[in-house]
Amino acid sequence: NYPNPFNSVTRIPYELPVAGRVEVTVFDMLGREVVRLVDEVKGRGRWESAWNGTDSAGRRVGSGIYFYRLQAGASSLQGRMLLLQ
Repeated sequence: NYPNPFNSVTRIPYELPVAGRVEVTVFDMLGREVVRLVDEVKGRGRWESAWNGTDSAGRRVGSGIYFYRLQAGASSLQGRMLLLQ
């Protein structure tokens, strides 16, 4: 993701070699789901998701380390993000 650390928004770019179901989910340090950014079928190509530091109810979350998980078909990728407010 970039930028990292971030203050207002971070972007998670990814590329799909084939069309398929994609999930991009943000978790807190305890492994609790904060927000699901993507949960849909996407076509082949380059995509990007953005996270603005809010939870699924639209509330700002606190500064700290968060994790994202990108799942596309049988592939999964995880990354760490640092939110500074």
